[in-house]
Amino acid sequence: MDRTKEYLEQIYKLLRDSKIPEVQNEFPDDPLFTQIYSELRSIREIIHAFSTGDFSCSIDTRGIIPGCLKAVQANLRHLIWQIQLVEKGNYSQEVRFMGEFSLAFNNMIRKLRSSLNELQEQERTLKESEARFKFLANHDPLTGVYNRRSFIELAGVELANAASMSVPCCLAMMDIDHFKNFNDTYGHLAGDEALRHAVKTIEITLRKNDFMGRYGGEEFILFFHDIDDDTGFKVLERLRKTLPEKPVFLKNGPVSIHASFGLVGSQMADSKSKDYVQELINSADTALYTAKNTGRDKVVLYNYNQTLNYAV
Repeated sequence: MDRTKEYLEQIYKLLRDSKIPEVQNEFPDDPLFTQIYSELRSIREIIHAFSTGDFSCSIDTRGIIPGCLKAVQANLRHLIWQIQLVEKGNYSQEVRFMGEFSLAFNNMIRKLRSSLNELQEQERTLKESEARFKFLANHDPLTGVYNRRSFIELAGVELANAASMSVPCCLAMMDIDHFKNFNDTYGHLAGDEALRHAVKTIEITLRKNDFMGRYGGEEFILFFHDIDDDTGFKVLERLRKTLPEKPVFLKNGPVSIHASFGLVGSQMADSKSKDYVQELINSADTALYTAKNTGRDKVVLYNYNQTLNYAV
């Protein structure tokens, strides 16, 4: 008996009904129908799984339709992997296998990548600006050394730490000799160059824990870590002699720079005083004043008895 119509009706139900229809008991007697029905049912289950976002099902059926479903499954799995990479910040992914979707996806990724690059550039610029502003807030804009406020703050920290460990330190004031005459002779731009040159000449001789600041005008202040008075005096004497040996080169030719120094040891002040650093600065400035008023181009060491020693 020809049961073709019944088979077709059963297959039609399989394709159209929301639920998979039950196979009548007599249908399994036909091997071809059973195979067709089984494969169609498997394809239906796979497509339904895809429609819910489940791409993990195993496709064991052979043929052109199952083969196409396997390709779709592989592509969608790869797409999910790419999207997961994008989610983690990898914007280098592009889709090549889904036509208009690929075009839209790739355009989206390119825009995201461009936006990210712009944000990163803005962040880099902002960090550079912040670093620059921080540097300018703490340093002298002309010479690049610490400004007075930052020098005093840093010196206070270093002196307190040194005092707690009984480590001697020295603080020195430096003044460029006859700097007003220098400016009057060569001009203020040349004077600025002379200050930069003097600072550079001194800074290259400083150790890692030593530092320098601009106190004002042509006056500079230096901090020497773990150095007693005698050693500090010798260091400044070497700096004093080095400055004129390395002249600043101007349009008029090389011009030697001379400086006077006032030195004080950290033990000359009370480390517990809130004005500890300023007391040392005042003492070093007193010694510097003596150096300037006894011929200049010399180093003067301050002590409590105000017995001032200086190089001839």
